[in-house]
Amino acid sequence: MSEGAIVGLMAFLFVLFGVLGVPVPFAVMASVIIGVLLTDISMTTVVAEMFNGINAVPLLAVPFFILVGELMASSNVTERLVSFAQALVGHIRGGLAQVVTVVSMFFAGISGSSSADVAAIGRVMLPPMKREGYNPANSAALVAAASTIANMIPPSIMAIVYGAVGGVSIAALFVGGVMPGVMVGLGLMIYSYFFGFSENVRPRSSFGEVARTAGGSVLPLLIPFMIVGGILGGLFTPTEAGMVAVVYT
Repeated sequence: MSEGAIVGLMAFLFVLFGVLGVPVPFAVMASVIIGVLLTDISMTTVVAEMFNGINAVPLLAVPFFILVGELMASSNVTERLVSFAQALVGHIRGGLAQVVTVVSMFFAGISGSSSADVAAIGRVMLPPMKREGYNPANSAALVAAASTIANMIPPSIMAIVYGAVGGVSIAALFVGGVMPGVMVGLGLMIYSYFFGFSENVRPRSSFGEVARTAGGSVLPLLIPFMIVGGILGGLFTPTEAGMVAVVYT
């Protein structure tokens, strides 16, 4: 078979396996293996290249940041971040929708994982949104959309993977991801304001309330500054930053 026919077959098999409900990683592996069997490439070479692809020290940072997200999700840190966000933006039109976006920006700078973001914030925010009359489908869509900010604001796991595989500076990716992540968050907040999911408007929090909730959230919110500052200052590598974040958490 020609190379074009093999690539087309692999793409068709990937789509077919996806339609059949096969998980994406296994669908990719199955289509590639079937394609390789139609060429002169040995399976030994395929296995060696797979190993070389993941044989990068910076990738060791990924499980550490995932662990940070799980530790945060299993503690009361998420509730403290929600209280702080509520004090900051809860009085704006579409209050709880605004809170979801702001908390996602906070949590993105702590875990760097979209899945951890969805699990932690969805567990805390979806029940009160439902009680206040928010459409469950819209609420779930907002949480899912806001969780993508974790792929931009450091410490982004996607940035670590891309930097390790592509040979790009992870520190530069971290710095470059801050502004896009903030812009996505502001865009979601503007959308929630003009197309609010609820008309409920909460009273503005007092300065004392803002200060109190900020005091309960300041320690976890130091994590992104500690990680980015440590990497840019040459104090530790991204992998070491993950270990530092775990110990700090």
